[in-house]
Amino acid sequence: MSIIRLGATAIALGTLGLAAAYAPATAQDAKRPQIQTTKVEGTDNVYIFRNGNHQSMFVVTKQGVIATDPVAYGRPTGGQDYINEIRKITQAPIRHLVYSHHHLDHIAGGQAFKDAGAVITAHRNARKRLAAIKDPNTPMPDRVVGDKGAISLGGTTLELSYLGLNHSDSTLVMRLPKEKILFIVDTIPVGTIPGRGMIDMYPIETETFMKRVLAMDWERLIPGHPGQPNDRLGTKKDVEDQLKILQVASAEGKRLGQAGRCWEPGEKEFKLDGYEKWPGYANGLPFIARRYCGLWGRGT
Repeated sequence: MSIIRLGATAIALGTLGLAAAYAPATAQDAKRPQIQTTKVEGTDNVYIFRNGNHQSMFVVTKQGVIATDPVAYGRPTGGQDYINEIRKITQAPIRHLVYSHHHLDHIAGGQAFKDAGAVITAHRNARKRLAAIKDPNTPMPDRVVGDKGAISLGGTTLELSYLGLNHSDSTLVMRLPKEKILFIVDTIPVGTIPGRGMIDMYPIETETFMKRVLAMDWERLIPGHPGQPNDRLGTKKDVEDQLKILQVASAEGKRLGQAGRCWEPGEKEFKLDGYEKWPGYANGLPFIARRYCGLWGRGT
């Protein structure tokens, strides 16, 4: 296990020429271990667990551990690998596991946590989705929350908020009020152009979601995929940047869609002026174009 501190020294944007979060592994990725645990700088008990290009947050308290997202999709031992990393830091019982949303690439692998005695919490819409999917690698939540919820353990409170439709209809925004840290998965990439996550995004509602996130009291954002560059954490500026990207993309999609150019030739003509050098532009643009052609060309 490697313990690395993440903080303000890593928050310069520096995005030119870097690979996208959803792109194939880069040479830099190949040099780092598959699994890595980092302690968030300036905190006593907040950690980031990374497995490949997916990451989660866990909090160690006097009475046990609050963990999030097993990120074990396609990794048969991923859930246990996560627990093994936690055990290198503490032998305290793992009391809670929180699903960020219902997408399996982040929450598969929870059985190891359930076997360890954790209570699994998710948004109520996540339970509905998982009940329909019946994925054998993803246990159903034991507890669900609506618009607001919280987990309090050993002097730490993790607030759970549902701020409306976004990348999914079940995303929980997790906030540590003392540390002013958020954990948000997929909806707000840090330093990259959105990619495959656009497939099932609610574009108009996501703009409202981002505005609600900006109105919250926080300073640092732990994303569900490492931030660019150097696995950095996000800031409110990153949320503002992502909101602007969606607004520019929506305007471009509206122009093409209302002119009757979607799907063809609109998707080929679609572009985001000024963002061409952002990480993930080439890979992400087709997904963005298709989603906004769907919105403004078909009304979906």
